[in-house]
Amino acid sequence: MTESLAASLDLSPLHAILAAHADAGRSALLPVLLAAQAHYGYLPQPVTAAIAQTLGVPLADVHGVIEFYALLYNQPVGRTVLRVCTDPACALRGGDAVLTAACAVAGIEEGETSADGAVTVERSPCLGHCNSGVSVNVTFGKPQRNITFAHVTPDTVEALIEGRGRTTADFWSEDYVGGDLSIITPLCGRGRRTRLVEYEAVGGMQALRKALTTMTPAAVIEAMHQADLLGRGGAAFPTWAKWDGAAKAPGQPKYFVVNADESEPGTFKDRVLLEGDPCRVLEGAIIGAYAIGASRIYIYIRGEYPLAIERVEAALQELRNASYLGENILGSGFSIDVEIRSGAGAYICGEETALFESIEGKRGFPRVKPPFPTTHGLFGKPTAINNVETLAQTPYILIHGPDAFQRLGTAESTGPKLLCVSGDVVRPGLYEIGFGATLRHLIENLAGGVVGGELQALLIGGAAGAFATPAELDTPITFQGLRAAGLTLGSGAIMVFNDKRDLRDILRRLARFFAHESCGKCYPCQLGTQRQYEILARMAAGNPLPGDTARLRDVGWTMSDASLCGLGQTAAAAIFSAMQRWPHLFENGDAR
Repeated sequence: MTESLAASLDLSPLHAILAAHADAGRSALLPVLLAAQAHYGYLPQPVTAAIAQTLGVPLADVHGVIEFYALLYNQPVGRTVLRVCTDPACALRGGDAVLTAACAVAGIEEGETSADGAVTVERSPCLGHCNSGVSVNVTFGKPQRNITFAHVTPDTVEALIEGRGRTTADFWSEDYVGGDLSIITPLCGRGRRTRLVEYEAVGGMQALRKALTTMTPAAVIEAMHQADLLGRGGAAFPTWAKWDGAAKAPGQPKYFVVNADESEPGTFKDRVLLEGDPCRVLEGAIIGAYAIGASRIYIYIRGEYPLAIERVEAALQELRNASYLGENILGSGFSIDVEIRSGAGAYICGEETALFESIEGKRGFPRVKPPFPTTHGLFGKPTAINNVETLAQTPYILIHGPDAFQRLGTAESTGPKLLCVSGDVVRPGLYEIGFGATLRHLIENLAGGVVGGELQALLIGGAAGAFATPAELDTPITFQGLRAAGLTLGSGAIMVFNDKRDLRDILRRLARFFAHESCGKCYPCQLGTQRQYEILARMAAGNPLPGDTARLRDVGWTMSDASLCGLGQTAAAAIFSAMQRWPHLFENGDAR
């Protein structure tokens, strides 16, 4: 970067940003980069150099972080940046057509910036509005604002570019929330944030009062144990075991982390909870922090969820004003506060140790385990980390008891479950059920049935999930029932495809997602996801090479067996599932 650019930049806003974070060191790197980019539009060399010097981070590391995250730029981009989702759920509603229209309006190709510097258009992975696509994330203004829009069509995308979409209700809708139960979602789906006073009016914060005034931390953990609450983020690990491990681990301070980096295609449950009823999630997090003896809570929310970040910030301020956060909460002697960290566009940061790395100001590379987070987590200290939906369940357990929680589900899959239904159904939305309901009940009764044709397939568990056929509709939705059918609950996403959809194209999009999101730390995933995408792209285009089907299997098994983390280990899961259920889709790649 030239000296003339350095001289022309007004660095006083940067100095103000750095002054607010100077004592935090490297852990402030991502917040500072996001704040600086919001002012300058991108991160020019004089800005990155000043950040590196002030935070004590090598300049090469600063640029490594910038280049790792999709929402950070070290080169100029348009004053308005449109990121158009073309992953499966939005693709069914015309995502490619919206992307083409956006490029045509701006007079550019995908990934380019207009000559006047006004607009950049990019293809985006899932934006978490799978129930209301096509979704477009827009960054604009100075300082920059970030808004994610829904229901965008080729005819309306011009409004976003011109700024008219920022003041109209055409791109907004209330999330449809339904189901058999209303235990954790009664205050969601109303198109606004539930305020603390409203949450308290229906019994909110009573679980925290009970925990702090009548229960020991060990008693709280035992209640989670008796309830047998399994994690709702995908791994289904017992919540009590995480809390117990962190509570008993030697070392101080201890941290409690909320994983709100929901980026799995087809999944939007955490977004709906955080936007609609953030106090419920935060109450669960404070209870968890009390149980393990944490001194600080971090909530890591994906950067593509600007409305969730805004509403959680507002809820936190209400909690502080009401003395549910801060020093000596409710006179209990327990003190805790919460810090929000925004992601910057990296699916891998949903992996717990990659999330820790991101908070610490590094690229989001997963760590080798063991050691595990309960003993060596955030900043190397004992840490418990839970998913948003998991924490939203904990207040009910303390108020109503473990037995009542168990009765909402089955003996082995206890409690309620949130399911994100998108695709070819009458009512895409978020559904709360008790474990044990069938896929048929969910799709035909709750979601209103299939539209546009007959049912061809269900993709269960997100991009890393597995396909079900119409013959499997009577499978009970439990961890055990789905596993017995060769399926997985995963993130709780269920995408529905009618018989007019080309599953080869769906598989190509899933493969592109993993190729785009692989962090590159381990060779099997870095190379395997690229080769998998190339093979499936050829097959979808009808141009396979001899032996492509065998290559696809070999690449998939190599990733599954040798990848460092869950991304690579499950990147071929849906493809393997499709190969088993619809082998004819891959016949054109069998020739040798």
